[in-house]
Amino acid sequence: MSVVPAEPLTRRGIPLDRDLRVLALGSFANRFGSGAVITTSAIYFTRHVGFSAAEVAFAFAVAGVVAILVQVPAGHLGDVLGPRRVLTWFMVGAAATAALPALATQPWMLALALALLTFFERAAGAVQQGVIAQLATGGRGVLFKAYLRAVTNSAIGLGAVFGGLALVVDERWAYLGVFVLNAGFTALAAWNTTRLPDLPAYVRGAGEPRLGVLRDLPFVVITAITGVFSLHFVVMELGMALYIVERTEAPRVMVAVLLVMNTIAVTLFQVRLSRRADSVTSGARALLVGACLIAVGFAIVAFAERGDATTAVVLLVVGSLVHVVGEMIGSGGQWGLQMGLAPHERQGQYQGFAGLGFSLTHVVGPPLVALCCVQLGEVGWLALSVLMVLTGLVAVPVSRWALASRERYGVTTHSG
Repeated sequence: MSVVPAEPLTRRGIPLDRDLRVLALGSFANRFGSGAVITTSAIYFTRHVGFSAAEVAFAFAVAGVVAILVQVPAGHLGDVLGPRRVLTWFMVGAAATAALPALATQPWMLALALALLTFFERAAGAVQQGVIAQLATGGRGVLFKAYLRAVTNSAIGLGAVFGGLALVVDERWAYLGVFVLNAGFTALAAWNTTRLPDLPAYVRGAGEPRLGVLRDLPFVVITAITGVFSLHFVVMELGMALYIVERTEAPRVMVAVLLVMNTIAVTLFQVRLSRRADSVTSGARALLVGACLIAVGFAIVAFAERGDATTAVVLLVVGSLVHVVGEMIGSGGQWGLQMGLAPHERQGQYQGFAGLGFSLTHVVGPPLVALCCVQLGEVGWLALSVLMVLTGLVAVPVSRWALASRERYGVTTHSG
């Protein structure tokens, strides 16, 4: 049966465990600044610096490649040198480079600055996953990840408000202020990591491969499955916006309405809908349920192009609500699989590798999503629905196989 925490994770929305409170505060500070930058950066670089959209896209693509390359080595470095110490190093680097993109005057400078910032940010993210796995013990790992997701969604939303103020002012100094704000909050998050306890480094055994996760075939397959499942994020972030504008009669403001609706739902209900995904077996079941709900949401949205503006709005709202429920349940399942199948002392490299599925999806996903959601329309949305269901169905037997193989890969876990 699933592991149930001996005590509640939070009281009045605040983690009871001191170390988890520190992690939550750092995540909030870090994502608050990011929310402001996400809201303003594209407009700043195109309208005020003078880069073309293609030049900005290329710079972000370069950063995306860096994100893929850095995660596993960074997570492994955290394991062998001590995750808390390495996390602090990377967060300091992120704070030092957070404002550099604002100084770029040439496209290659922007690409270099974003690549450098992404190196530190994604490296810190990979190491932090290992820290979370080591501190959120006793069946609290999935719940705390759910709690952090709610916290970071709130932080991004509030940061976006400050970014929106810069958009209203629409002056170069206001946009530069957003980058400085991000650097300041990232520095706060870096200092905050020093309040975490020192965690023991992992000592590799004689003959043990340096990156054992690369030889753990079941975990590689699970990462591929969760990566495909993560495609639904690209669909809702990119495909939905393009679909609304290009193929439906719904007003464009629905793009923002649906985003706000999703953010509020995740903030309020993510923890509650992740409670039963605290093991590998229950995680696989949750992923299946989440994938099926997402599929239903996609199928509802698929018919929005058939009706008038009112019909389109209703279908978009209903489909998005069904989707976000599936998103929250499925995310809990994803975390249950990734954390439950990883060895406790090597969570850094394993969670870094798990993040590759998400990163790769955000590299190869946009063209696929554009094809399905915009060019194919209704047929494409239904095809994505089928893909989600198949992904959930495959996860269940693969998780059983992965559990049965854990002794071979030196992993101790519970089946739930």
